Amino acid sequence: MLKYLTKIFGTKHDRDVKKMRPLVEQINRLYADYASLSDEALKNKTLEFRAKITAATAEARTHLKQLRTDLAALGRDDDRSDLLDQIAEAETDIKDIERDILDEIHPEAFAVFKETCRRFKEAGKSWDRAGEIITWDMVPFDVQLIGATVLHQSKIAEMATGEGKTLVAGLALYLNGLTGRGVHLVTVNSFLAKRDAMWLGPVYLFLGLTLGVIQDRALGAEAYIMEEDGTGGYRMRECDHKEAYQMDIAYGTKDQFGFDYLYDNMASRAEDLMQREHYFAIVDEVDSILIDEARTPLIISGPVAETTSHRFE
Repeated sequence: MLKYLTKIFGTKHDRDVKKMRPLVEQINRLYADYASLSDEALKNKTLEFRAKITAATAEARTHLKQLRTDLAALGRDDDRSDLLDQIAEAETDIKDIERDILDEIHPEAFAVFKETCRRFKEAGKSWDRAGEIITWDMVPFDVQLIGATVLHQSKIAEMATGEGKTLVAGLALYLNGLTGRGVHLVTVNSFLAKRDAMWLGPVYLFLGLTLGVIQDRALGAEAYIMEEDGTGGYRMRECDHKEAYQMDIAYGTKDQFGFDYLYDNMASRAEDLMQREHYFAIVDEVDSILIDEARTPLIISGPVAETTSHRFE
């Protein structure tokens, strides 16, 4: 009976893919239209997307700013609970508005990213990818547009090795990075974090997004920011973790993201915090990281602020 129904209605996977077909067709229509844009006009699409997000959230942000001003004006003994609840609600409202705008511009953003990939391929652009010179040769296929859509929807996309997971993640990171809140790509080791960041980095930079790479502290260099070097190439500038976290997109390892979170929870001053709020992350090898690797706890220790001695009699 189950096999009979599956033949008629298809599997859930088949139905999900079928729902996304109109979206993929819309992306490809826009992609064809964007071929006539100049490089400058294509880059400006990012500014248009961000301006749209800013305009949509302007009223809510003004309201949030006023609530925070009211909170700061309260005395030490005043009840803050109601204002804190209103602030939390206002922050949630802003994120909901941003999410709606991202869903609205989703087809356009993916089309812009795909057109950028096509131009890089046609131009034969080459650069260093963690010690290896590569020539860009990737333009997203429909199945990769579907995979990136799944990631944008905060779902798991199961893809085999060689199906372009790095590019799929790049599409979703670009779209969600438009908010400026900071998005993360979590992977298993520092080499992969640096390699994948340097692989996609020039595409992000072309489109006006900033990119940081968080490295494990044991490797020496703490972190990098990818920049254009002024000669048509790219360089990785060393920085600390806090600066890298300020970028629109940050690649890093599961362990270092976790340790930095623990360090932040030990900080006694706001200026010592490294990470920003946690907004959107893509986890590579999610089954390994969130199931197998999660069995090993992350442990850090720090100095005690003051020592005390006790005398026992």
